[in-house]
Amino acid sequence: MRRSEFNRAVADEFGDRSNAIVNDLVLSQVGDRTPADAIAAGVPPRDVWLALCAELDVPVARRHGVGRLEPRAR
Repeated sequence: MRRSEFNRAVADEFGDRSNAIVNDLVLSQVGDRTPADAIAAGVPPRDVWLALCAELDVPVARRHGVGRLEPRAR
């Protein structure tokens, strides 16, 4: 998962709360950091996304494959 995919996934799942969640919510699974701080420290965005999903009880069905754009038609 790229950072841009992480950003889209968070925005799609949490809407207006996404900015506050990324910058304010501390996640123990990524070293007691906010998602933004964890990514800045080098934690892969996918690991941060999964920790965020676990913390906020996002259903498993909405955790995988989110944030990706559809492939371009050739």
